[in-house]
Amino acid sequence: MKFAVIGGGMSGLSAARMLQERGCQVHVYEKASRPGGLVKCDMVHGTLYHMVGGHVFNSRRQDVLDWFWRFFHRDEEFYKATRRAVVSLADGTRVDYPIENHLYQMPQRLQHAVIADLLEIYKAGYGEPSNFDEFLKTRFGKTLYDEYFHPYNDKIWQRPLTDVPLAWLQGKLPMPTIPEILEANIAQVNEMNMVHSTFWYPLHNGTQFVVDTLAKGLDIRLNADVQELEHRDGKWLVAGEQYDRVVYTGNARALPATVRGVAGLDDMEQAVQKLEYHGTTSVLCEIDKNPYSWIYMPSKAHESHRIICTGNFSPNNDHSERSTATVEFSRKMTVQEIEANLAKIPLHPKYLAHHFEECTYPVQTTATKQVIADLKNALEPHGFFLSGRFAEWEYYNMDAAIGAAMDMCNNRIDFNN
Repeated sequence: MKFAVIGGGMSGLSAARMLQERGCQVHVYEKASRPGGLVKCDMVHGTLYHMVGGHVFNSRRQDVLDWFWRFFHRDEEFYKATRRAVVSLADGTRVDYPIENHLYQMPQRLQHAVIADLLEIYKAGYGEPSNFDEFLKTRFGKTLYDEYFHPYNDKIWQRPLTDVPLAWLQGKLPMPTIPEILEANIAQVNEMNMVHSTFWYPLHNGTQFVVDTLAKGLDIRLNADVQELEHRDGKWLVAGEQYDRVVYTGNARALPATVRGVAGLDDMEQAVQKLEYHGTTSVLCEIDKNPYSWIYMPSKAHESHRIICTGNFSPNNDHSERSTATVEFSRKMTVQEIEANLAKIPLHPKYLAHHFEECTYPVQTTATKQVIADLKNALEPHGFFLSGRFAEWEYYNMDAAIGAAMDMCNNRIDFNN
């Protein structure tokens, strides 16, 4: 069976490898000059630069771990790190993440206010929130909402949190009960159950090393911006070649204008074009030495929502008496805007380079899941499958992208017909 895989990011490369392992002939079409997508890295000023955020690997899924480690010598090529994430409050106080488990590190006035909020919630019950905003208030109380949850998420999503549906939350946020929060604070036990409490990171070249390794042995056509995918006589025409099946890991918004020969897609165009997203400016900085991996910043004094301390992930990032990091902003920024913001951010970041990626965060609304389901229902009977962050409009990390490709190959693609 002959497959065209559209997109050479983590989702496309994973899918291509899995299809190849099943004996399929696979061609990958990537519009950029190299594979990598959202996990691509570069060397800038002698240091490793994650062009879009900072990506690490671990998974709760044993099948994903087993598959991934078949391509690498784990203990020779990767470094195992323990996550040290903190919330940097507006007054400069740093509280370990998740913040609700480390209330004892907050200023005393906030401790008292949060405990009062939690006790009130415990007496009244959680209620039935109808959106993300209500969930945060009813789950964690007004003080944590005001000090952290609302300003931080407001920076990321750039829209009212009342517009973010509850369906988005599944598997993305810790949801401890009030007794669990109080027990964690009394015992002062670090949270180690999150998927990236520990993680693996390549010793050399960051996640570009992962991409380059997965790409070996694949037929990848670079600089191939596929503008038309035509279904004709039971086959798919892609760049002048015929294929039995297509795996699409690009942006779902492009599908109505790109796909030909499938009835009903034109009727979906209006709904598909309403799929929302925003981009990220990732700023490579030199920063003060620190022990952190992620720093979440709810402060309204500047626009950045987090610092990803990639210089601490492994020795290949550290080239000076200071360290390096990626500072993220959830919109397109000029150098002047970046430098004005950096002056207000902890650890004295100094600008080295920046990159804007237009599509980084898929934003879900109450209609999103149905729109994607309708696309899949229209396309899959014709041998056209969606996988990946912007194909499925899900906020996938590396391991989730691999898992989605695996589930597609195991459950959705019929290799016998």
